[in-house]
Amino acid sequence: MSGRAPEPQTLPIERFDYELPPDLIAQQPIEPRDAARLLVVGRVSGELRDRRFVELPGLLQPGDLLVLNDTRVLPARLRARRSTGGLVDLLLLYRDQDGVWSALARPAKRLRDGERLSLLDRASAVTPDGVQVMGRDNAGVRLRFEDELAIRAYGAAPLPPYIRVPLSDPERYQTVYAEVEGSAAAPTAGLHFTERVLAACRERGVSIAMVTLHVGLDTFQPIRVDDAREHPMHAEWFHVGAATRAALRAARARGGRVIGVGTTAVRTLEALPDVTLNRDDTQALSGWTRLYITPGHTFRVADGMLTNFHLPRTTLLLLVSALAGEATIRRAYAHAVEQRYRFYSFGDAMLIV
Repeated sequence: MSGRAPEPQTLPIERFDYELPPDLIAQQPIEPRDAARLLVVGRVSGELRDRRFVELPGLLQPGDLLVLNDTRVLPARLRARRSTGGLVDLLLLYRDQDGVWSALARPAKRLRDGERLSLLDRASAVTPDGVQVMGRDNAGVRLRFEDELAIRAYGAAPLPPYIRVPLSDPERYQTVYAEVEGSAAAPTAGLHFTERVLAACRERGVSIAMVTLHVGLDTFQPIRVDDAREHPMHAEWFHVGAATRAALRAARARGGRVIGVGTTAVRTLEALPDVTLNRDDTQALSGWTRLYITPGHTFRVADGMLTNFHLPRTTLLLLVSALAGEATIRRAYAHAVEQRYRFYSFGDAMLIV
């Protein structure tokens, strides 16, 4: 919002909490994807308008640029059996350059370095494929697969714990434009897009560009400190191609707005000014970002955002509050609860412009 007072030295996390009736947590994706509801939030005016996602193209302006995250979710949940007969649940996080995976394991303390685990198929039968425990890191255990094709053969979509209904079609936890595999969770704002909405955006004169940011599970972790500024921000890998950087320059030149689809796209965009210093801006960029966007952040690239409704006390809620203003977001969330919008990963959407 305009005219916001300077932020105090501390940022109490209690300011980013709210009550949500459990029955508003969406358990299944809506069909079709673009039938979701859309709350339009005026970034400056604070105005709230109830719309449908399929109306998105008409809510944008010719010359705007939509920036999408084309990451693809790994089938990251796996089950394995130890030689002792014990079962192990695995959740893959990321793969390093040496082909070793960082993963969460349950139980983790019982696993021994060098131990071989036999992978289970989706019917819980033991397979010939295995994975070796290579040690531990800050995230959990380090694993090397005998054949990484086993991940796709036996892995399942890593749905958030608040979703308790099995997903009949794993592709519904992927965006229709997902391409670069590597995320531990979906960039959920993009789940609402259909080919017809994308086509209608282009017909409207709205350009579309891609970035990649592989979503880590820490994105959704609650902030556990009283002062949100003291939260240790996690790192996530991103890539911005030369074509996207050219699209950003072109949008600025024609006076169009840059609208990030999801907090992941916005984080990537806002990280660009830092990583592009003294760099040839015609080249692709890849790297890791720990950018932590909180109220008081000056947005230098993103002018707006399409997003879902986020869990309380998370960095995601702080980010949207930074863009729209805390008071506006509090009113928007209260309105969404009153109007019975659907929340979280399979829920409805919000457009902040």
